[in-house]
Amino acid sequence: MEASELIKKVRKIEIKTRGLSQNIFAGEYHTAFKGRGMTFAEVREYQYGDDIRDIDWNVTARHNHPYVKVYEEERELTVMLLVDMSGSRLFGAIGEEKREMIAEVAATIAFSAIQNNDKIGVIFFSDRIEKFIPPKKGRKHILFIIRELLDFAPESKGTDIGAALRYFTDALKKRTTSFLISDFIDSKDYYTAMSVASNKHDLTGIQIYDKRDTQIPDVGLLRLKDLESGKERWIDTSLSSTRKALGKWWYDRQQTMTETMKRCRVDSTTIATDEDYVKALMALFRKRAAR
Repeated sequence: MEASELIKKVRKIEIKTRGLSQNIFAGEYHTAFKGRGMTFAEVREYQYGDDIRDIDWNVTARHNHPYVKVYEEERELTVMLLVDMSGSRLFGAIGEEKREMIAEVAATIAFSAIQNNDKIGVIFFSDRIEKFIPPKKGRKHILFIIRELLDFAPESKGTDIGAALRYFTDALKKRTTSFLISDFIDSKDYYTAMSVASNKHDLTGIQIYDKRDTQIPDVGLLRLKDLESGKERWIDTSLSSTRKALGKWWYDRQQTMTETMKRCRVDSTTIATDEDYVKALMALFRKRAAR
C-alpha cells in the first residue's frame, strides 16, 4: 500500500473509531471490563449507611469519632488483541473485506481501552506468530497498531488459533483482558489452548465472517481458490448437493466453535462483514455488564 493511501486509511479509521469509543463505547467498555480489584483511596467521616467493616479504628481512636476507609476500583487494565492475519481475511464478497472490518473492530476496542487509561497490545498470528506488539498507552501507540492492521504483510497464510493462544498464555504473565478476532476458519482443534488461556485471562472471541462463507448462489461452474493453501478447484454450483455440502460445512464448523467457547467460558459475538459491528459490540459489552 502506498504511504499516502495508508495515511488516509489510518486517519479515516481513527476518526470513525475514536468517535465511537468516546461517544458510545467508553461507558459500556468501562462497565463490562472491570479493573483488577479495589484499592484504598482515602479516609472520611462515617456516614449513616456505611458498612461498619470499613471503619478505620486507628483514625477513629485518634479523632474520637468514627472514620471509614474509602476504596475505588483499581481501573487500569492490560488489553491484548489477538488478530488473525491468515489468507482468508482477504476475502470479501458481501460488504467489506474481512480485514477491513477486523481493523475497525480492533481499532474501536483499542481507542476504548485508552479512553479508560488501559494499556493495549497486539499479537498478529497466522499458522505462526507473525508479530508481537507489547502493551503500551497513548494515541501514537494506537495509530501504530492501526497502521500495522492495515499494512502488515504476514509471512504465512494458514491459521492456527491454538498456537496463537499458547503463545499468548506463555508471553503474558499477568492477567489481561483479551480479544481474539478471527473468522475462526481453522481445521485444527484449539479447545485445550483456549481453555488454558481463558482460565488465566479474561478472553472474548469476536468472529468476523462473510455471508458468502456460509452459502453460495447457483451461478453454474465456478472456480474457487483457497486463500490459505492457494489450491484451486472448479465446482458446479447448479448442483443442490454442492450448495448443501457448503452449508453443512459451515454449520458444523460454527457448532464446533460455539461449543468450544461455551465449554471454555469465553464470551463471544459473531459479526458479518455487511452488518453494523457497533450493535454487536454494544450487545456484547452490555451482556457482560449485566452479569
